Amino acid sequence: MAYSHSAPFHADVVGSYLRPDELKTARADFAAGRIDEAMLKAVEDRLITDLVVRQKAAGLHVITDGEFRRGWWHFDFMWGLNGVDHAAAAHRVAFHDEVTPADTATVTGKIDGHGHPFIEHFKFVKRFEDGDTVARQTMPSPAQTRFVLTGNASAYPYDAYYRDDDELTGDIVAAYRQVIADLYAAGCRNVQFDDCTWTRLCDRSVRERLGWSDEDALRLQQENLDVINAVIADQPEDLVITTHVCRGNFHSTWLSSGGYAPVASKLFGEENVDAYYLEFDDDRSGDFEPLAKVSGDKKVVLGLITSKKPELEDRQTIKDRIQEASRYVPLDRLCLSTQCGFASTEEGNKLTEDQQWAKIALVRSVAEEVWGE
Repeated sequence: MAYSHSAPFHADVVGSYLRPDELKTARADFAAGRIDEAMLKAVEDRLITDLVVRQKAAGLHVITDGEFRRGWWHFDFMWGLNGVDHAAAAHRVAFHDEVTPADTATVTGKIDGHGHPFIEHFKFVKRFEDGDTVARQTMPSPAQTRFVLTGNASAYPYDAYYRDDDELTGDIVAAYRQVIADLYAAGCRNVQFDDCTWTRLCDRSVRERLGWSDEDALRLQQENLDVINAVIADQPEDLVITTHVCRGNFHSTWLSSGGYAPVASKLFGEENVDAYYLEFDDDRSGDFEPLAKVSGDKKVVLGLITSKKPELEDRQTIKDRIQEASRYVPLDRLCLSTQCGFASTEEGNKLTEDQQWAKIALVRSVAEEVWGE
């Protein structure tokens, strides 16, 4: 039987982990045709098994596959949908100091979610659940998928398949609901939406670069909210759906800056998730005041420990910041995690595996001191 408590946990993680060199080599060999799919899967299975052992040894109540079967945190999910395929991006995404590889996802037919490969990926992790752990499935949020597919319309039009963006959005919602239904049938009770769409709207320089007016930003907030809530609507009561709101995480670089205030009313007040995993690891994240907009009994996981740098944070500083955040959200509805995953893409962030596990150990030990578990 899986752990009886629901996510999020007082000591939590976002879910991706640094890829071992053996995995990177195997994926490169598969791409080059030197090994077949079965040989790659055997390496993935063994390394994911090792990773689960490490997660349990670290005292975590959540286990993931580390996203070891993916190259990207978001595109691999999109490519797994029927009617979506891989393509060369018209423009690389410009992070601070670096640009990403030229990959993207495009519409190549009517979209649906039947037979998504993530179902089998989840089943592999599910088998390791025990009385202390819950298996989590991460995926890009519906708003992220909509943002990518509609954003590519000029370079890769889809008018042969969809009359307009509303019709496309309807199929995105239906596809997500199908994937989630299949995950639920496979025993999944914890889904995490990863989402970079909201934070673009928090950064005026990004909005200006993309040509978004203030009116555009408000419209995009509502569109984000509508597609996410349509997927969440009427899901089973014992299915926990959370979201990680990210400012970009590629090879220890970042995409956007700015506090949550511009989107707090919609994101925190109206998005119907059970909890938010939020980045608060540096000055780019702003202060805690927007958390006053968190509605109902939703929980907030404070990403106070960075996954981008190897240096360990000061323990007392982290505890003080948790207390500061409790001015806006009661302490019993707060949790602690790293600010993001350690490898949102297979390149991974600029730290070692030992440093990664030291970060998680710090999360765990601080949580024990603050919440007694």
